[in-house]
Amino acid sequence: MDDLNALLTPGMLVTHPGRPEWGVGQVQSNIGGKVTVNFRDEGKVVIDSFRIGLMPVFDDP
Repeated sequence: MDDLNALLTPGMLVTHPGRPEWGVGQVQSNIGGKVTVNFRDEGKVVIDSFRIGLMPVFDDP
């Protein structure tokens, strides 16, 4: 299986494609296929990179 979030680094902004209500999140860490993201409207969440591909945000107001 492929790590769908391999290029994400701490500080990058992302959204979860299946949970738009969580808003934009900031990557806290990306280690061994587990990405920890602090989402504005959900809090800290650990994402399995082999199951969910997060979407980078480049133009957050």
